[in-house]
Amino acid sequence: MKRSVVLLSGGLDSATTLAVARAEGYEAHGLSVDYGQRHRRELECARVVATNLGAATHRIVSVDLRAIGGSALTGPLQVPKDRAYEDMARGIPITYVPARNTILLGVALGYAEVVGAFDLFMGANFVDYSGYPDCRPEFLAQFERLANLATKAGVEGKGAFRVHAPLLQLSKADIIRKGMELGVDYGLTLSCYEPDEQGRACGRCDSCRLRLKGFQEAGLKDPARYQ
Repeated sequence: MKRSVVLLSGGLDSATTLAVARAEGYEAHGLSVDYGQRHRRELECARVVATNLGAATHRIVSVDLRAIGGSALTGPLQVPKDRAYEDMARGIPITYVPARNTILLGVALGYAEVVGAFDLFMGANFVDYSGYPDCRPEFLAQFERLANLATKAGVEGKGAFRVHAPLLQLSKADIIRKGMELGVDYGLTLSCYEPDEQGRACGRCDSCRLRLKGFQEAGLKDPARYQ
């Protein structure tokens, strides 16, 4: 069985990505990153999702991005609420965390060398995304090039690293349908940027609104808990 490292945030997209990796026959090593995000409750969800979907292992690594700030997810800025969908498609929102996906993939790449994996999976999505530059296919292709240039395993020719983003061109509704087919329990996931102390989603941030819209378009009820 081929080994993979799957970036697992605890949200809808990453849970579906883990299910896809497992369905494609990969031994999946789940990796979550505590980067100081205000919605750290998602890490608890990631742990449960990893077990539920049969990850071989699950590890949480700390990289505190609050030290550099620059985002509503790692600093005192207010998380935008109740934005129109058209507004989400324009510009880069303040929930963008500087260089986050570059850092997360870098950590995943290091872990892949340790466990002997050459396949990195992440839940980047280019259709229903919130303007994040590090969710674009161009970024993922360039990181794959870097992975093969910057690692001992790549330089020694032990294998070729690949970055898999199986949800990249899917709408949120299609992601949900795929996940349902693969047995994902979305009630275990959390996508909210600002959940309350009980772990309930706000239903108003960009991430919640895109998620709810996806379930509506898929003709399904979101099983997540909302305030």
